[in-house]
Amino acid sequence: MADPQTEAPRKATMKIQEVRTIVTCPGRNFVLLKIITDEGVYGVGDGTLNGRELAVAKALEEHIAPLLIGRDPDQIEDTWQYLFRGTYWRGGPVLNSALAAVDLALWDIKGKRAGMPLYSLLGGKTRNGAVCYTHAHGESFEEVTDRAREFIDRGFKVVRCQSAIPGIANTYGTGKASGPHGESLPLVETWEPTPYLKTVPRLFEHLRNELGDEVELFHDVHERLTPIQAAQLAKALEPHRLIFLEDPLRPEHKESFRVIRQHSTTPIGMGELFTNKWECLPLITEQLIDYIRCDLAHIGGITEAKKIATVAECYHVQTAWHGPPDIAPITHAANVHLDLAIPNFGVQEWIEHPPEVAEVIPGGPTFEDGYLTVSDAPGLGCDINEDAAKKYPYQRGYLPTTRRADGAVHDW
Repeated sequence: MADPQTEAPRKATMKIQEVRTIVTCPGRNFVLLKIITDEGVYGVGDGTLNGRELAVAKALEEHIAPLLIGRDPDQIEDTWQYLFRGTYWRGGPVLNSALAAVDLALWDIKGKRAGMPLYSLLGGKTRNGAVCYTHAHGESFEEVTDRAREFIDRGFKVVRCQSAIPGIANTYGTGKASGPHGESLPLVETWEPTPYLKTVPRLFEHLRNELGDEVELFHDVHERLTPIQAAQLAKALEPHRLIFLEDPLRPEHKESFRVIRQHSTTPIGMGELFTNKWECLPLITEQLIDYIRCDLAHIGGITEAKKIATVAECYHVQTAWHGPPDIAPITHAANVHLDLAIPNFGVQEWIEHPPEVAEVIPGGPTFEDGYLTVSDAPGLGCDINEDAAKKYPYQRGYLPTTRRADGAVHDW
């Protein structure tokens, strides 16, 4: 037993001294977090929830920040459990987006203290880059094909394809990405299943004829179909060999995925509306999906995502983390750090932000020849330029909504 009189004095534990919530709109709204310690080391996080940004910001400012002051930033798991379970009213997209912001910032601090990039703390690289996909859309099959060719020429090996549907206005995935709209009400799209189910298989027949078999293609349903409709679409798409069919059903009733599995071998990806590991569990353990695609910014961050990935590995389910334009480069970086470290990575969604986003949030992933990489900078490799953020004040905005032809509300 060591002699306490000869032991070197222990360094005092680092403490969280300040928590700053930063809401900014460099083209679209982001909710950012900076956790600053008493030693001057700080970490950055992202809690953006598109269309409900201020709800997350207030949760951080008024309810969560006071709980963090004085805590040891090294205790990430304990802090995660404390914030998730300690509220009693746990979970949901608002609270878990706020929790994700904290979690990412704490992992960033841990990496900076260790002098190591996050992927090293997660076990080190299992690959040199994360293959990624982006979105090709258009009003016609020809427009979609031309857009897909542009991405293929840039090196993309996987492309998501969405086409306008005849007779339906403002089809999901074919217009400009939703962003702030001032004080206006949400954009209303219309949707009907019959023309949709006729059009999508024809689109992919056209794409395969034009683009060949080398590029991986897929389509996002965006949770709009009934189970039997989803099964019909998955079966009709089998000849076109999709890497997966994305989010075919609403997230609430997991058993519905059995209907798709009974009728088709088209791979299925699901999960961007999930907010915790328990929602994923039955789909993974029953092998009802092939790709789990949660959003790290909405499930509580890296701590929850790495647990989901570990469970998924046991059931041959790969990851395809959500990577839309409405999460900040900080979360995109977290995605790629995790992609590089886990063995069951599948594919990564990635949308290029405009230059003003990089001005506010430098250090996101780098794209080259179809793959994403991150720098070897300690932590996440990102930062927040608070002076630049002030140049882009928050603008109220909403995600679109959808109605059927008869006026009834439908899932967007």
